[in-house]
Amino acid sequence: MNQIKTIAVLTSGGDAPGMNAAVRAVVRTGIYNGFKVLGINKGYEGLLNGDIEEMQLRSVGDIIQRGGTVLQTARSSEFATPAGLEKAMSMAKVFSIDALVVIGGDGSFRGAKDLCELGMNVIGIPGTIDNDIACTEYTLGYDTAMNTVLDAIDKIRDTSYSHERCSVLEVMGRKAGWIAINCGIAGGAEAIILPEKEFDIDKDIVIPIIDGRNRGKKHYLVIVAEGVGGAVDIAKYIEEKTQITTRATILGYIQRGGSPTITDRVMGSRLGARAIQCLAEGRNNRVVAINDGKLVDIDIMEALSMKKTIDNELINLSKILAL
Repeated sequence: MNQIKTIAVLTSGGDAPGMNAAVRAVVRTGIYNGFKVLGINKGYEGLLNGDIEEMQLRSVGDIIQRGGTVLQTARSSEFATPAGLEKAMSMAKVFSIDALVVIGGDGSFRGAKDLCELGMNVIGIPGTIDNDIACTEYTLGYDTAMNTVLDAIDKIRDTSYSHERCSVLEVMGRKAGWIAINCGIAGGAEAIILPEKEFDIDKDIVIPIIDGRNRGKKHYLVIVAEGVGGAVDIAKYIEEKTQITTRATILGYIQRGGSPTITDRVMGSRLGARAIQCLAEGRNNRVVAINDGKLVDIDIMEALSMKKTIDNELINLSKILAL
């Protein structure tokens, strides 16, 4: 018999468009299934401080179109300590929380796993624009972030063409180059630099630009993932070697914001509903995910042990299309 009566939901780590859709789905699907649903403000920090309130159907009205997270998010160094975990479990007992739904990335899931090992029932929903969670093909915010980047690429290309320039664009992705590789292909980049793959600046950037100039190209685009960094230095090096005017642009946090795309709204809704379904059916300590285009749920321990790498097919394709 399922003893879960009260569910709490929080968002943790970096914000991502689509988190609000997931929160909305958790609250409304939870109430529909007879659960009491609590919202924890400011992530694990809010759990430690008891910043918790009951959510009603109307609590999540008019949020599905909003970027960021209405529950807010914060980093908590205290939560990462044994004393912090015990305090979190104690606060969960104060509010009679039987299960916790965590929307966030790998770091957030590791916090959920730690609570799981202390006896809390947990469900993870992948939410990060980097798309770097290994157990799932898709994470909330990824599509919106890519569309934001692609819009910037199109605008930068216009001015690059007008001035016969090279543009070096740094996009988010500390350890994962998913945004870089896909936006580079979609934006027609001459070179794409990823944290997963070592690069030679002459071979991988300068020579392709010179070859392109010799074929009559008038403007050039280099995409650099945040984890590689050095967009300004790369731009200076390109200009010194090629004598082509080169400018660096670092998009930064603009990639996290904005109204979520239909993909992120629907995915957030589906993943949130699946989280409640898991709890209603007694499948606790899971991560909900998309695999082979289908909605699945995976044991959280197994999910955290998986590794994710960029498909070499995408890397090879980007080089062929840049010719």
